[in-house]
Amino acid sequence: MATNAASIAAVAVKRRVVVIDDSALMRKMLSDIINDQPDMEVVGAAPDPLVAREMIRNLNPDVITLDIEMPKMDGLDFLERLMRLRPMPVVMVSTLTARGSDATLRALELGAVDYVAKPAFDIVHGLQDYAVEITDKIRAAAGARLPRRVASATGGAHLPSLGNRLASTEKLIIIGASTGGTEAIKEVLVRLPPDCPGVLIAQHMPEGFTKSFAARLDSLCRIAVSEATHNERVLPGHAYIAPGHSHLLLKKSGANYVTELSQADPVNRHRPSVDVLFDSAARHAGANAIGVILTGMGKDGAAGMLAMKQAGARNIAQDEASCVVFGMPKEAIARGGADEVVALPAIAERVLALVRGSGPQAIRV
Repeated sequence: MATNAASIAAVAVKRRVVVIDDSALMRKMLSDIINDQPDMEVVGAAPDPLVAREMIRNLNPDVITLDIEMPKMDGLDFLERLMRLRPMPVVMVSTLTARGSDATLRALELGAVDYVAKPAFDIVHGLQDYAVEITDKIRAAAGARLPRRVASATGGAHLPSLGNRLASTEKLIIIGASTGGTEAIKEVLVRLPPDCPGVLIAQHMPEGFTKSFAARLDSLCRIAVSEATHNERVLPGHAYIAPGHSHLLLKKSGANYVTELSQADPVNRHRPSVDVLFDSAARHAGANAIGVILTGMGKDGAAGMLAMKQAGARNIAQDEASCVVFGMPKEAIARGGADEVVALPAIAERVLALVRGSGPQAIRV
């Protein structure tokens, strides 16, 4: 009886969600998905931000889902005002278009915790997966630290050139991230000098978003950033983003590192998967790799980071205080894969210290 009472009590406190979307069909679908969960409920559904404003004021939800393109007020304008006047967890619902992906990246900069792509309404078998995705992200958002708009991400001091202090021309930087990762990756990459080692990145993003993400980073960084292609030579001063449709792997071709794209099954429900990238780095780069695991929900990357460490890599996990969601770094630390735990603003500097083979020690795990 005590166990049953505890279970009932556990689900009695539900996450309160307000859905904001101009499509009546989308509002109903999202409401049905959310209300089907034992630990969350839709307390209001609004067709536009003006109606939503009153709902938020009166209902005080834990999380809101927010469409981008709406009448009366654009979703981005509403988000900017909301995060300035009444910050709260927001999950964006975006169309899978170039315009939609650009707007979504802007929403993450403004403080949205995460996003989901709008599904095609002819899907049947994929609806269950979509329901799992959006409800998982609502749960994560409800417990997330609200992203801080860090001025240093675009205006902070650039780190100096490595010059002849580079310990090895074969060094590589391998990064994995999920929820909150787009801003965290930007915070790291904008600080890197043009002669830094090549960087490979797996960020959980859907197909169609990664190209816009890479282009945005390329416009901000001193290094070149692009969406990875198959069998591409990995060059210093370049960062390669795993495309949303494929795993990104590292392999060797003679004396060179090259990329490999794979459409094998998702790992940890993700493609691209951080574990897949980290495992390949362990196999082919070994001690020449520096692994970085950033904010994100779940455990993707934890096993791969341990494999990297066992192969001789040095690894950094983002600290809890600077994560939007501490899940992925926490799991990597718990499994013993992280050598150091570092606050986000200091990660780029610490990575370069490891590249040089010098520098003060961060918090050891």
